[in-house]
Amino acid sequence: MKERNEKEEMKDIHGTDIEKDEEHSVHTEDADNTDNSNDLEYTEDMEDIEDIGDMEDLEDVENIEDTKETEDPEEREEINITADKSGVRIDALLSSNIEKYSRTYFQKLIENGMVKVNGKNVKSNYKVKLDDKISVQIPKPQKLDVKAENIDIDVLYEDDDILIVNKPKGMVVHPAAGNYSGTLVNALMAYCGDSLSDINGVIRPGIVHRIDKDTSGVLVVAKNNAAHEGLSALLKKHDIKRIYIAVVYGIIREDSGRIEAPIGRHPTERKKMAVNTKNGRHAVTHFRVLERFKDCTYVELRLETGRTHQIRVHMSYIGHPLVGDAVYGSKKQKYNVDGQALHAKVLGFVHPGTGEYMEFEAEIPEYFKKLLEELRNS
Repeated sequence: MKERNEKEEMKDIHGTDIEKDEEHSVHTEDADNTDNSNDLEYTEDMEDIEDIGDMEDLEDVENIEDTKETEDPEEREEINITADKSGVRIDALLSSNIEKYSRTYFQKLIENGMVKVNGKNVKSNYKVKLDDKISVQIPKPQKLDVKAENIDIDVLYEDDDILIVNKPKGMVVHPAAGNYSGTLVNALMAYCGDSLSDINGVIRPGIVHRIDKDTSGVLVVAKNNAAHEGLSALLKKHDIKRIYIAVVYGIIREDSGRIEAPIGRHPTERKKMAVNTKNGRHAVTHFRVLERFKDCTYVELRLETGRTHQIRVHMSYIGHPLVGDAVYGSKKQKYNVDGQALHAKVLGFVHPGTGEYMEFEAEIPEYFKKLLEELRNS
């Protein structure tokens, strides 16, 4: 069996070899004062990064480019910026100053005449001058009319406060640009009627946390606002047990380990996340090897934090992207898996109403079982 050297493949977002960058360190973890040489800890420098818990396990970076826009001038937000540097492209300056929108989005606004410099229209390649007065008109997204749809959902548990569902691979959690129907929220509205929390608005009723479209597994839904607030507080304090299983490329030699590396927006590809020491947020993932194959490893992953695409980013960062993940791995995939081989298997938490600890497990889906069988037979 040919093993890969993970250290040689670990790179930061700038392509720097991890062993040559003083900000990184890889060392064995001495748990409980015992010799545990098969455990590794991957650590990224956490200087000045505040440990603030995400309220959600964010599913996809919001697709702002496809948001429906209104042409009504009264339905626009105006942002004014004075350039504090020279020689930078206007689209790059705006995407770095207003981080929730991408460079592509600003190029579209510039093309539509909604960005002016000193009162005049410019092109995307215009290079700003010091003290340029920049005015940006941001169209406000139109409100979506979310409708209930009679879609079968796999309910693992239900009471007056919460609903536990096993989300299938390929289902988006809530409506967003490009996915206005067929989502878990559309199904929940039909199943629960008005018995869903409304803290996250009409687009996300009942939704406390999210998982990616192509990630299957267990989710908790809040049926009232009190339950929603209680669950959100647990997420913020990292008091919810979240265990995933995944198949990754390469052979992980260590039996278990810990990855600590801040995650933020990718510096150039704004729809992606990346290990980002400058603007990233504290993120920790624990992994344990379940089985090794010829060219892949079956792993269990426990989230200590819940950043956008955390598992996918962290495993790619240490040189072991998920099988099927064409975003954080190779676009050319060896195995026939539609999207990342990732399943949210276990969710445990203290019930927000009763105070009782509860734990739920979602059965491994068929596609995942078939992948494991193929790997075992190869």
